[in-house]
Order: sequence, then structure tokens, then C-alpha cells
Amino acid sequence: MTADANGTTPYDWRFDSGRICLDLIATSDPGSGPEPLLDSQLLGRWLLGVGLLPAGTSVSLVDGPWAVRFVDLRLWIDQVIRAELGGRYADSALERVNAVASGSPPPIRAVRKGSGPLVRALGAAPECGALLAAVARDAVDLLTDPDALARLRECEGESCRRVYLDTSRGRRRRWCSSEVCGNRERVARHRRRAAAIARA
Repeated sequence: MTADANGTTPYDWRFDSGRICLDLIATSDPGSGPEPLLDSQLLGRWLLGVGLLPAGTSVSLVDGPWAVRFVDLRLWIDQVIRAELGGRYADSALERVNAVASGSPPPIRAVRKGSGPLVRALGAAPECGALLAAVARDAVDLLTDPDALARLRECEGESCRRVYLDTSRGRRRRWCSSEVCGNRERVARHRRRAAAIARA
């Protein structure tokens, strides 16, 4: 994979949306090539990165059918979130999110790692339906929390479709990431100014 101007490859997942369900939406980047979640390895990396699987968990069980189910859930959550942002309804997609959320999330437990501190571990082998339920429940929690809904924003980056939770003090955050989209806009603004000066 080739790195972009910021030194990241297209599938170096970022987890700066503020919620697991929003980080799932962020895995969709229309026009950037093949669907990344259909790659079992990339889906496994996302599950570990977002914290649905504790660090060190084997992702060998992640396979093609898992990927299809995560892509479907992402579509439904995306439809519901964007409808809410636009003051519309996406009841069919919401029914599907609710159905997935009704499943049991993964069992977790606290275990001691050697003689060190307690760490989170799964109580059973990773199971697709349980992980999907955890993401869908996060979406339901977000959608039913008026304060969180009031903090939802769409990134103002020119080519970014990310939705994020604005946790800034004044609620004036413009980009999903100041270091990525904010930096791109600053670089573009500088180039426009330089081009205007060169033409003058």
C-alpha cells in the first residue's frame, strides 16, 4: 500500500470519531478502491484497534461472512446517523440496527496478567454476532443520548465523509482530526495563497 501525503496508508485505521459506531462508519471511504472491511485481516485489525477485542486476541476466526455482516451494519448505522443529522428518518435501517443490538455482547472479564495489573479479556472465543451487537448497542446509546446527538458533526474536510463527536470545550471543532483533515485544509489554503501571489 502506498502512503498518502500524511504518511499513512489507506487502511491505517484512525479511531478519533469518539464512538465505536462512528469509527465503523469511518471505515467507508467511497472511491478509494476496494472495500477494506471485506479483507479479513483488515477487519481483524479494526476490531483490535477499536477495542472490541482486547490486545493480543487472536483474530484467526475473522472470515468473509463476518466481513459482510460488518459492512451491512456499517451501512445501516451510517443511514440512521446521517438521517438524524439531516432531520430525517431512516426507520428501515433503524429497525435493522435495533435487531442487531438485541443480541448479547461479548462476555468480558478482568484477568491478572502475570503479577501485573488487571486487564480486560474475553470470556469466550470471539463471535461475530456478539461483536456486531456491541457496535449496534453503541449506536443505540448514541442515538438515544440527546447531549451526544447535539455533539455530532460532519467533518468539514473537503474529501472527508467522517462523522465525529465534538468533545471540544466550545463545540467549535471543524474536522474529524486537526492533524489529518485540518492539516490538509491548511496546506491547501497555503497553496492557494502561494498560487495567487505567483499570478499577481
